[in-house]
Formats: sequence, C-alpha cells, structure tokens
Amino acid sequence: MTIYKHILLAADFFEHGGQVAEKARQIAAQNAAQLSLVHVVDNLPITDPAYGPIIPFDVDLTQELMEATKKRLHELGEKLQVPAERQYLEMGSPKLEIVRVAEEIQADLIVVGSHGRHGFALLLGSTANGVLHHAKCDVLAVRLADD
Repeated sequence: MTIYKHILLAADFFEHGGQVAEKARQIAAQNAAQLSLVHVVDNLPITDPAYGPIIPFDVDLTQELMEATKKRLHELGEKLQVPAERQYLEMGSPKLEIVRVAEEIQADLIVVGSHGRHGFALLLGSTANGVLHHAKCDVLAVRLADD
C-alpha cells in the first residue's frame, strides 16, 4: 500500500540541497509516487520606500537569473529522472509559490529542507515553516546541518 501518490520537492541549490533531493527520490521510489520539482526565485529587492531605488530595474538581470536557475533545475530533473513537464520554476515568495504549485498539481507531500533556527531567525520564519503552516498536504522538513 502506498501512502503518497505525488511528491513535490521544493528544490534549492545550496550545499545541502542534494540530501533533500535524495530523500524525496527515496520516498517517491518507496511509494511508486510521481515526483515533481519546484524552485522559487525570490523577488529581487528593487526599491525600498524609505530609500528609493536600491538597484536599477533591469529586466535582463531577472531574465538571466531565471535562465541560469532553469538550467540548474533541468540538471536536477535529469539526475532524479523528472521530466521537464513536472519541473516548475516560479518567481515570488517561496513559501506561497511552493504551496500554490503543490495545490495546482495535487501533490500529497511536499519535501523541503530545513535548518534548525533559533532566536531571530525562528521569529522571522523560514520557507519550511511557511510551507508547513500554509500547505493543505503533508510536509516533510528534512533537517539540514547548520554550519
């Protein structure tokens, strides 16, 4: 009996992202589940009302960032054998976009990496925490070692 049918890996490309991807791959294999990937590029801080423009708005910069990220997502997809039609590259708030994509594709598990945060980092929240509190499906936060 399988528990999960469709797993969404919220991929990041940081140092420990590989262990999260491997955990998602293993769970998908154990459940004969479909695996999808999502990566969210956080909105670039273009302006701050108190200070005016921080950096000049340059569409080419955003486009270059999205293209580079798309390439890395595709490489991860190849490694995990996830077809391009189940690879999602979004721009916006990571926690909101991950939850939105999960709902759209009817994922029943979201796998995301999580650092053990304390103090201000805990109060400010994290992507994993935001996903956990907003998702309508199960969320597995894979604990990552803090440096």
